[in-house]
Amino acid sequence: MNYKGYPLDYQFLGRPHEWDPRRLYSITATDWQYRVDFERLRRERLQRVWEQMNKHDLGALILFAGPNVRYVTGSFQGNWKYNINIRYAVVPNGAPPILFETAGSDLECAKLDLPWLEGRIRPAITWQWAEGAIPYMARRMVDSIIEVLEEHGVRNERIGIDNVDMAALEAFQERGVKIVNGWPAMSAARVVKTRDEIELLKIAASIGSAAMWKIKYEWLKPGVRERDIEAKVHEFMLSMGCEVIYDIIVASGGNTSPYRRWATDKMIQQGDLVIVDINAIGPGGYFVDFVRCFKCAAKMTQEEIDLYREVYDSMYAALDKLRPGNTTADVAACFPEYDDDKYGTVTLQQFAHSIGLSLYEGMWVSRAYSLKYPAEIKENMYFAIETYAGKPGLRQTVRLEENVLVTKEGPVVFTLMEHMEEAVGGR
Repeated sequence: MNYKGYPLDYQFLGRPHEWDPRRLYSITATDWQYRVDFERLRRERLQRVWEQMNKHDLGALILFAGPNVRYVTGSFQGNWKYNINIRYAVVPNGAPPILFETAGSDLECAKLDLPWLEGRIRPAITWQWAEGAIPYMARRMVDSIIEVLEEHGVRNERIGIDNVDMAALEAFQERGVKIVNGWPAMSAARVVKTRDEIELLKIAASIGSAAMWKIKYEWLKPGVRERDIEAKVHEFMLSMGCEVIYDIIVASGGNTSPYRRWATDKMIQQGDLVIVDINAIGPGGYFVDFVRCFKCAAKMTQEEIDLYREVYDSMYAALDKLRPGNTTADVAACFPEYDDDKYGTVTLQQFAHSIGLSLYEGMWVSRAYSLKYPAEIKENMYFAIETYAGKPGLRQTVRLEENVLVTKEGPVVFTLMEHMEEAVGGR
């Protein structure tokens, strides 16, 4: 059956359902409402990959990075397997992907879990950490891939690969495979989101926003440690169905200046500013990554209000440039000059980055290079955009971040947790 899914009637809404952060689906399925369509999600993602393979003149793609493998196959067996090169996928141009899964019980689980890959799941040949057998095992891995290339008649064409170590590269070269960089094709496919990807990003953002509300109104009080807040966030987000919770950054008081990007066992005191960065994978595999700054059990000082407004205003000025037809230079020009300018590299503090199946995908936006090398902003891109008021001599300071969808009507913020009213009320 050529399954295409059901069209939705947007007449009453006046805009696509996926663009509205207040229209939230449950991740679970039911018989009475058409929600996230995972069959359509897998089909449309693969179609995007084929389109980019044609643009980049690729006969096939070889994928080792976990998010790339998941993007084309819909397979997931835990975050621990994402980037250790023990599984891989091959996508012949215009043909369904072949998944090479870890042999043994993992292979059998894949056969049970992935009926849409029936007949296209094979045992992966692992080569890293094989001591003296590394060259031998790498050649076997390459031979397993060549078999697929020959079956689809693309053995002598340009073959893209997303990442490779020296042992694998040498094995491909020995076999005469025309390996080229496959990242540009995968990046271009993933950076513009499908309707179902947007719905999943919205669900992840809603869970993150709920966790942030609980931090402000239930968990944050003098005497708790940064790690206690981190643990509460982990517990809550896992209970809401999130797949993986990354390090939750909790920086309080002096740990905000310079900004310490990990939680410690420091006790939070009355009057501390507290920066919290939630970074997690939602129930459908898509990320939420955003930041709020709170004041613990005290009113903000005028200096703190001024710092908060500085961060908020620069973030929203840059956010407003996330419109189709603009470029990353338009966004970067709104960021205040910072260490990106001083060192000519990205600090990850005054910047924006595309998010999706991975925390960083598609493109970064920084004054370090975006002003000179602009990239086009397109409809249905999805960004985390973040700014920071970092200066020498500050006792404590502020950082903020939002998750934003690019639409033809303008940017739409998906992270709905409120900001500090005493700092930005009326803005």
